[in-house]
Amino acid sequence: MNKRKLLLMVLIILVVSITTMGCSKVSKAEKVLDNYKELWTKEDFKGMYGLLSQTSKDEISEEEFLERYNNIYSAIEATNLVIEANGKGEKVEKNIVIPFKVTMDTIAGKIELPDFKINIVEEEKELKVQWNENLIFPAMVTGDKIRVIDDLGSRGKILDRDGKAVAEDGKISVLGIHPAVFNQENKEEKIKNMAKILDISEETITTKLDANTNPEHFVEIVNIAKDDSKISKLANREASGILIQNKDGRVYTGGAAFGRLVGYIGHVTEEDLANNVDKGYTQTSLIGKAGLEQVYEESLRAKNGGEIYIARGEEKIAIAKKAAKNGTDIKLSIDSALQSWVYSEFKEEKGAATAVNPKTGEVLALVSAPSYDSNIFQTYVTKEQNALWEKNNHADEINRFNKTYSPGSTMKLLTSAIGLENGVLKPEDKRPIEGMSWQKDSTWGDFKVTRIHDTPAVNLIDAVKYSDNIYYAQIASEVGSEKFIDGAKKFGFGEKLEFEYPMEESSISNDGTINRDILLADSGYGQGELMVTPLNVALAYSALGNAGNIMQPRLVISENSEAKVWREKAILPENVPVLIKSFSALINDEDGTSTLARIPGINIAGKTGTAEIKKSQEDKDGKENGWFVALNTDDSKIAVSMILEDVKGRGGSQLPIPKVKNIIEYYMKR
Repeated sequence: MNKRKLLLMVLIILVVSITTMGCSKVSKAEKVLDNYKELWTKEDFKGMYGLLSQTSKDEISEEEFLERYNNIYSAIEATNLVIEANGKGEKVEKNIVIPFKVTMDTIAGKIELPDFKINIVEEEKELKVQWNENLIFPAMVTGDKIRVIDDLGSRGKILDRDGKAVAEDGKISVLGIHPAVFNQENKEEKIKNMAKILDISEETITTKLDANTNPEHFVEIVNIAKDDSKISKLANREASGILIQNKDGRVYTGGAAFGRLVGYIGHVTEEDLANNVDKGYTQTSLIGKAGLEQVYEESLRAKNGGEIYIARGEEKIAIAKKAAKNGTDIKLSIDSALQSWVYSEFKEEKGAATAVNPKTGEVLALVSAPSYDSNIFQTYVTKEQNALWEKNNHADEINRFNKTYSPGSTMKLLTSAIGLENGVLKPEDKRPIEGMSWQKDSTWGDFKVTRIHDTPAVNLIDAVKYSDNIYYAQIASEVGSEKFIDGAKKFGFGEKLEFEYPMEESSISNDGTINRDILLADSGYGQGELMVTPLNVALAYSALGNAGNIMQPRLVISENSEAKVWREKAILPENVPVLIKSFSALINDEDGTSTLARIPGINIAGKTGTAEIKKSQEDKDGKENGWFVALNTDDSKIAVSMILEDVKGRGGSQLPIPKVKNIIEYYMKR
């Protein structure tokens, strides 16, 4: 009996030991899988190869292994790889088999693969991965190939108000070299001539040629617009080994007039990818970099698709498939011809301009100058262009139409409307003003408001015509801070403008309050701490052409979009006629200060403005910006605001007058 018990105990111990050893081996195998998964998730294929059994390494070299994984994962654009256990490991003969599953995002959408199994074998007392093709995809066997068919969607077009594309997918040319022919004779002379015609450095060409090792390989030198005149200047191209190929690209038709508005697309950066996680972007994606291309990226971008399958001879085994989705077209309210005309008026000037329809709020032109031709970012930058950028201190990198500026005397329309509404301003009353300077009382110390014309008695027409700062300082002072701020808010000050292109906020002061008498007086004639966008200025004056109402500005339009009022009675309707009369006098009267704006047969109202940018009242070296804003008043169709930077000593606010006049005349008479 004792012997039987002893034998039973020995058997139990053996079974437990064997079971424990088996469990221990499974546990160790699972750790091998954990290491393999971690390396796989990081796409560290070299590290993965290091965990393979010698038998596996005899079947596939490290170079082949790395090439195969890299090629496949690059082709399918694999991202967000997740590998998880999918059951318990178990011993099968001498090996441990562990099920797991893989999910990943690819060009063909999210792939879920639940049927993976990894085979862990023991070699020289170490556990290793027994590899074969079914560790790439479960359905693969030796000899299979992975095939990928791209299904590329089209990025949405950006259209003007007439449906003409100002940005669309199209073809651009690639100018390159066939080294086997190019290098045969006169190589240095051809490089020199090519560099001169393309306006690039010879080093650019030689560097790309020297990096190439295959004389039959097409060496790309530059992307170039298909209609670029430089192409025709490269005589006997093919005989010289210079070739032209075409490829897909983004084509911009509006030139520099549209550059700052439309922007451009470019290849994603690491920062772009970090800022757009889980949105389907890959290392090869294009993304909006500036302008409307960036603002409307989510609508414009195409969602590419594709098909991934296993090719086994003639057999095709599907893995995943997703159809591409084209981007959405964006239709603008912009009048392309007007946009180009407005930009041409700037010539060498720096500044911004906005044109709006007073009755609908549609933005007809939105211009920043200088600007750039967006095609540069799809093709290449010439030495001349680089030199121009450096000369202008890269001024075209600043978008001016969405920035705020001090409004100067353009603010006087708003102060007039506020004064009239609050009963402080009586249009016909002559306000007595002595001398060229004024201060409310002695608490102002040495500070005084000054004016240009010494007119002893001033009514509204005089004040507008002679741009009398003292008159408007007094009106603002008498209205008081609270009512002045309330009146300015009716024109959109202190509020983020709901608009399809991000704009800086027009502001009453640095902190939104006016708690000093001097600041209130300064604000009355457009100085102080007031800041306003060119769009806000145009909208304010558009109220004169729309019974005192300001329409909601619109840049993107559709068949279903409707005009709606943004600021009802910004100017009281009964005050509109007297303001039109007053703000027309400076143009129509013989002693007006803006007679350059006259257009035969068209009634114009408007106002100049000089915005001083100086450190103190005594600062004589401060810069000045010049404004002019105007609209046609009979059945009003257009209001235009323009600001030119640094006009001091060059004509001041008189500089933009003929430019705005030309814009309105062109639009009304074309």
